[in-house]
Amino acid sequence: MKYKILVDEYIEVYGEKLYRIEALIDIPAIGVKAGDKGGFIQTESCLSQVFGNAWVSGNARVFGDARVFGDAQVYGDAQVYGDAQVYGDAWVSGNAWVSGNAWVSGNARVFGDARVYGDAWVSGNARVFGDAQVYGNAQVYGNAQVYGNAWKLSPLQIQGTRYFFNIASTTEIQIGCMKMPLSEWKEKGKQIGKDQDFSDMQIDEYFMYLELAEKWLSMFCKEQK
Repeated sequence: MKYKILVDEYIEVYGEKLYRIEALIDIPAIGVKAGDKGGFIQTESCLSQVFGNAWVSGNARVFGDARVFGDAQVYGDAQVYGDAQVYGDAWVSGNAWVSGNAWVSGNARVFGDARVYGDAWVSGNARVFGDAQVYGNAQVYGNAQVYGNAWKLSPLQIQGTRYFFNIASTTEIQIGCMKMPLSEWKEKGKQIGKDQDFSDMQIDEYFMYLELAEKWLSMFCKEQK
């Protein structure tokens, strides 16, 4: 076992408890010694216990069904959550967020205030930093760099009262882990909300986001013509 969870040292994020970790063994490759405290994880499934040198340090947070494994490092104030995976020799640091079904792998670096989410992949020697956002089905790989205020599709990502709301493509909207065309959300969204125990207010909230997304996509598509 590489670390233990300190059950008395935790923070709460979106109503969930995340616990600080403490190294049980030396990890020379990354300068960690037994007894050193790391960052915060929700469960052991978030950070590999046995294989590789994967580590979470500083005030970094890994939660939900996210996984960090291999020799990957998550540190600073970074957050990895949802179903995201960070592995290989990848680093996520600074105030960066990796979420949704995103994968960061290889020697990739995501840092600064960057956001990688949706079904996006960042791999190879790619760098995503600054205020850049990569999402939808975007793939950044090789020696590519995405930085500054670059957007792969749209700046619209909303943390709703229940789930994140994202524009995943020019036709699809992702709410939590469910993705479908905007037209289907408008047709089926109320029933889906009821099936998932959304309150009437929460259903109205997400329909408001759908209206905003529809307006934004209309402007985006006109601009691309």
